[in-house]
Parts: sequence; structure tokens; C-alpha cells
Amino acid sequence: MTILLVLLGLIALVALAIVFVVIGAYNNLVSLRNRFKNAFAQIDVQLKRRYDLIPNLVETAKGYLKHESSTLEAVIAARSAAVSANARAAQNPGDAAAMKQLSGAEAALTSGLGRLMAVSEAYPDLKANQNMMQLTEELTSTENKVAFARQAYNDAVMVYNTARETFPTVLIANLFNFAAAELFAIEKPEEKEAPKVSFS
Repeated sequence: MTILLVLLGLIALVALAIVFVVIGAYNNLVSLRNRFKNAFAQIDVQLKRRYDLIPNLVETAKGYLKHESSTLEAVIAARSAAVSANARAAQNPGDAAAMKQLSGAEAALTSGLGRLMAVSEAYPDLKANQNMMQLTEELTSTENKVAFARQAYNDAVMVYNTARETFPTVLIANLFNFAAAELFAIEKPEEKEAPKVSFS
């Protein structure tokens, strides 16, 4: 009889230990998921600031760039697509498809803004315009804040995904549908190409 009680006690102790491991792993995953969602909220704030600056930048440039209307229209269209993609990603930062769509839209917007800045270089009056200089400075500052916020988000996603994929947490993650989170990486083809150097 005492052997049976000891055996039942051991089984109860193991079951209790398993319950504590499951609860601890679940709570850790919830905490890590909330961290990367909060990190995305910081990106969202900076992106909205960026989106608010762009129409002012385009309006300021419009008077000078009458022959560059296609560039201005491309920036406005890219901004609109990015705003839409950001709204979708903000609803669920863990949604891989939404994050990929946002990454693509942001890459297109960055490319459009780059073309706008390159075109504006050809117009000295525009470069000297006080509003243009101030908006460009604010946009550069915001771009830096977006980069820092994106790095914090990607770090939080990496910690979450690593925790989610380790044993025994992976069992709890799969049991409770904790999906992998997507990094926020903006693909820029020019960054992947090695610079060409010529000594001739």
C-alpha cells in the first residue's frame, strides 16, 4: 500500500512539474509576443510621422518640379500603398504576409523618395527653399528613428522566434498556435550589390 502511495505521489509530482513547465512556457511566449507587438507600435508611430511629412514635401517641390510630375505622382502613390500596408501590419504584426507587404511598400516608397531627392538636386532654388530644407531634415531624422525602431522590433522578433522554436517550448507554441513572427526587412537591391571599384 505504501509503495502505491509513493508511486501515486511521484506521478502527481511529475504531473505538477509538467503543468508548471507548460504554464511558464505559455506565459513566456505571451510576454515575448507582446514585446514584439509593442516594438512594432514604435515603428508605427515613426512611419505615420513619415507619411505625414511626405505630402508637405511633395507640395513644396510641386511648384519647382512642374516637368517632374510623374516623380511626384509616384511618391504619392507609393505613400498611399505604404499607409495601407502599414495599417494592415499594425492590426497584427505577427502576420507574415502583412509584414512582407509592408516591407515591399516601404521599399517602393524609399525608392520614390530617393528619386524625388535626386531630381530636386537639379533645382538650386528648390534646394535653397527653407521649407524644403526643413522638411528634408525632419524626414532624415524620422528615417533614422524608423531604422532604430525597426532594429528593436527585429531584435524582439528574433528573441520570440528563438524561444518559440526551442524545446520544450516548441510543443506549447504549436499546441496554442503561437505562429512565427516575420522580421521587418526592407529589401534594397543596391545594398546587395558589391560596389564597383575602378583604378583606371
